[in-house]
Amino acid sequence: MSVAYKDPARPVEERVESLLGLMTLEEKVGQLVQPFGWQTYTSKDGKIELTETFKEQIRQGGVGSLYGMLRADPWTGVTLETGLSPAQGAEAVNAIQRYAIEHSRLGIPLLIGEECSHGHMAIGATVFPVPLLIGSAWNVELYRRMCRAVALETRAQGGAVTYSPVLDVVRDPRWGRTEECFGEDPFLIGELAVAAVEGMHGEGLDRDDSVAVTLKHFVGYGSSEGGRNAGPVHMGWRELLEVDLYPFRKAVEAGAQSVMPAYNEIDGVPCTVNRELLDDVLRGQWGFDGMVITDCGAIDMLAGGHDTAEDGLSAAVAALEAGIDMEMSGVMFGNHLADAVRQGKLSESKLDEAVRRVLRLKFRLGLFERPYADAARAAEVIGCEEHAGLARQMAAEGVILLKNESATLPLSPKLGKIAVIGPNADQGYNQLGDYTSPQPQGQVSTVLAGIRERFAGEPERVLYAPGCRIKGDDREGFPSALAAAKAADVVVMVAGGSSARDFGEGTIDLKTGASKVSDNPWNDMDCGEGIDRMTLGLSGVQLELMQELKALGKPLVVVYINGRPIAEPWVDEHADAILEAWYPGQEGGRAVADILFGDVNPSGRLTVSIPKSVGQLPVYYNGKRSRGKRYLEDDSQPRYPFGFGLSYTEFDYSRLTVEPSVITPDGSATVTVDVTNTGRREGMEVVQLYVSDAASSVTRPEKELKGFAKIALKPGETKTVTFTVGPAQLEFIGLDYRPVVEPGLFRIHAGKNVKETISAELTVRKDA
Repeated sequence: MSVAYKDPARPVEERVESLLGLMTLEEKVGQLVQPFGWQTYTSKDGKIELTETFKEQIRQGGVGSLYGMLRADPWTGVTLETGLSPAQGAEAVNAIQRYAIEHSRLGIPLLIGEECSHGHMAIGATVFPVPLLIGSAWNVELYRRMCRAVALETRAQGGAVTYSPVLDVVRDPRWGRTEECFGEDPFLIGELAVAAVEGMHGEGLDRDDSVAVTLKHFVGYGSSEGGRNAGPVHMGWRELLEVDLYPFRKAVEAGAQSVMPAYNEIDGVPCTVNRELLDDVLRGQWGFDGMVITDCGAIDMLAGGHDTAEDGLSAAVAALEAGIDMEMSGVMFGNHLADAVRQGKLSESKLDEAVRRVLRLKFRLGLFERPYADAARAAEVIGCEEHAGLARQMAAEGVILLKNESATLPLSPKLGKIAVIGPNADQGYNQLGDYTSPQPQGQVSTVLAGIRERFAGEPERVLYAPGCRIKGDDREGFPSALAAAKAADVVVMVAGGSSARDFGEGTIDLKTGASKVSDNPWNDMDCGEGIDRMTLGLSGVQLELMQELKALGKPLVVVYINGRPIAEPWVDEHADAILEAWYPGQEGGRAVADILFGDVNPSGRLTVSIPKSVGQLPVYYNGKRSRGKRYLEDDSQPRYPFGFGLSYTEFDYSRLTVEPSVITPDGSATVTVDVTNTGRREGMEVVQLYVSDAASSVTRPEKELKGFAKIALKPGETKTVTFTVGPAQLEFIGLDYRPVVEPGLFRIHAGKNVKETISAELTVRKDA
């Protein structure tokens, strides 16, 4: 006898109810449990064998999903030697799915969830730049294309859900996860959030080149106390609605299917059990009908960290009743939910609600019809040349030129010798960022490699010395670095930070720059998840090395590779040129070289304000007008403002018009501005639109980004850029905590960054 849930012609909701009605209590709980995928098998010579523990869990119906089945990094312990190639990974997923379908009573496929913040975190996958650089590119369409590539690589191996994008709004860049975020502005993040949903979902979730996104971290995670990871968040409801929730709402409206609550608490309530956020806002006001999954260990924190639950059982019940559907790691749900139902501490109907949402997502993904991956296709598309080219383009568009004294850049190819110095000049992992898999030798193009490629026939023209490490006070490499610099015509110092975990590849010889094996490999990590800082200065002795290099009198070009803003006044004042490259991914070295030598005109623009000193924090651009003007020692303005970035050419703004200049609260106006390339090189400009509300019933920021466009201009060319300004650009959260457009005067600003704009006026009247 056929059952309805197996019939693909039936509506999803009918299939869900059919399957739910057949499930035992234990099978229902199992659907909410997500063990660590890499612990379900062992691998030898590329062949996998499922563990007996996992097999028994499947036979008992106790697994609904796997986390990071294909994830490889020091945390999982999966290495290049023990891990799986793209084809082997697909075959492994197929073996696991086949066992789950054939050895469970109801044959329910598993949901394979993977980390894909800047590329699938699996061996062989393309490593794109980190989100902070993606934001700095200000190119929504390019990011959408990147998401299509990531979705293709992930689904080709059997991954169906990704734990990205990260939509946290950065408020304190000392936070180690700044690199995972797009920036400090909710509007920009919202535009990229929509692109992520559209790119990852593609033409349909049930296709073999699409994955479902998981929006994280819901919500306020980027505003933690003191920039400490998962610290308390002190934020009013109005700001929460207007700023931090905005990108999530935009992504939900675009069709996001999964949401991950943040570790932090807001006003004393952990996000994992915040019913007001999960039920009232997310599901009630926004109509979200997808799945909510915890971050790893979040339920444990309720009983051991937040201390809002007495024990594991009460923590599990509180989380499920608040709106959690699945637990990453699965320990608390798996151990306690069935007992909670039997003891009358949890209603089975409440449990059923969560199971419905998990099953609904599986049906929407087409897993019941197509649970298996294509190993041959995985080998073909994962890490392909097309995706590498996309990674290079993204890196090139996101690198920011912060300073260029006396047109130091671009470098002339006729230069005699170039000294490439610094701890990040040739350390591949240091330019990839956190959440990165092991890389085979030569896979990552470092800055040194990118420059050497340009002088392949004249290797003697490129001199190299690491000089120092990211951290520590070892100056052993200073003499070699200074000797190389003395022999060169220009010095390229590649400094910054590292989010590279210990991949067991040893360290570098500071005298020769060669790799050397060590029983205790140096870990230079000063950024990444859980690595928060008290300062924003360069770690170790990097600044001292720069100062000694500058004393030689050679042009000094600084390339920062890092995951958070760097505040170093000496560098800002004394370097001849500064490039901020964030973590530019596997093709970053080539992209940086393209910019250094002028093949690419830099078009990246800051999405986080860079302070003069850590003492200025918080320094984000869209703070309230009332926050004060200066400190005793200095003003409160950043060193480099939001939206800032130089080019090898110049752009002029003129003829800003607003038509009509008077509208009703529900009306709209067309804003146009002319942008002219007044220089001698072709270049791309990021045209930024800001809105100021002259007077309002609640305090407002001085300016807010409400539109942007990235355009290419030839020398002497003028383009007219058009924006629409209406309720979406003018509204704010009013006294009654509802969106409102208040009558009055608004100023419309257009320009190259938040500090350099031209303006015009727009008036809103009730009876315009």
